[in-house]
Amino acid sequence: FESMRRPSLFEDQCKMLTLSLSPACVCSRYGLMGRLKRILLWVLGVYITIPFLVKLCPSIQAKLVFLNFVRLPYFIDLKRPQDHGLNHTYNFYLQPETGVNIGVWHTVPDQMWKEAQGKDREWYDSTFKSPYPVMLYLHGNAGTRGGDHRVQLYKVLSLLGYHVVTFDYRGWGDSDGSPSESGMTSDALFLYQWMKERVGSKPLNVWGHSLGTGVATNLVRRLCDRGTPPNSLVLESPFTNIREEAKSHPFSMVYRYLPGFEWFFLDTISANDIRFASDENVDHISCPLLILHAEDDSVVPFHLGKKLYNIASQSKSLSGHKLQFIPFPVSLAYKHKFIYRSPELCAHIHCGKKCFTVDNLCNDLRPTEQK
Repeated sequence: FESMRRPSLFEDQCKMLTLSLSPACVCSRYGLMGRLKRILLWVLGVYITIPFLVKLCPSIQAKLVFLNFVRLPYFIDLKRPQDHGLNHTYNFYLQPETGVNIGVWHTVPDQMWKEAQGKDREWYDSTFKSPYPVMLYLHGNAGTRGGDHRVQLYKVLSLLGYHVVTFDYRGWGDSDGSPSESGMTSDALFLYQWMKERVGSKPLNVWGHSLGTGVATNLVRRLCDRGTPPNSLVLESPFTNIREEAKSHPFSMVYRYLPGFEWFFLDTISANDIRFASDENVDHISCPLLILHAEDDSVVPFHLGKKLYNIASQSKSLSGHKLQFIPFPVSLAYKHKFIYRSPELCAHIHCGKKCFTVDNLCNDLRPTEQK
């Protein structure tokens, strides 16, 4: 019977202690701690190396600003806008300078979609003579002119009676060349002038989103300096300048409080001649300006759009022109790129069947009344 006696709790604890102190168990624990220590040192090494790598190779920072190498959605054929439900859109290419071709989409107003079926570029160019207003859309970084949220906005604007012309800057999508702020602005200016030759005196408006707002203010500043402002400028999710945006971007969070952050990262952006200084440009803009921003935008924080509006409200060049800021509350969850979903946006742009306007800003945005 003695051999059948169950071990006491004290004996069990002694056995567990003996096992935990065995050489194999101790080595296993030290091995795990060693691996964790090596991983931690590796992560720390990478964390320290990245700022120096960016400083030594400024082109890395430029790529992070433009993200033109991120082509989403993948495997998209930009020559076939109809694959995205844009069956009243024509794809073509223009040459802003020798050796550089840029891909362009022209979407006609939804009211013309039946007539647009099977038509060629000559027909699409001729539609600029129609009484409908025209919108030049300047997209942000990453992706192409075929990005889903961009396509959805084209559809909204087309449904509301706008011609929508958009393109991929040099270095984006199927366009030639390499990206730069000056190149993006030159491409936008070239396309605007190309459109103006065809539109004539009809309303021609500019809409920029995210990084495209920096291109838009660069463009409109040049136009205003020449005395040929557009009919209106719409900035969706804008920032003040690229330094403030980079400092506020979620990607910078892990380095934001690192000593020398500005020297390592922000000065490197400036070294690439990238500024996108919308806060300076608004002092030279003389046309109606509308700013749209979602309060839950984590990519371009809401406070930057509000700050730009406050700066614009003090601009002498904008004095006498309609200026408005429209916030979209967190409850709507529009974030950085879903403002196109807002029924209120449609109300801002659409004013009855015969009148189109951007937030009722001014009569300049209205086309000739349809009969």
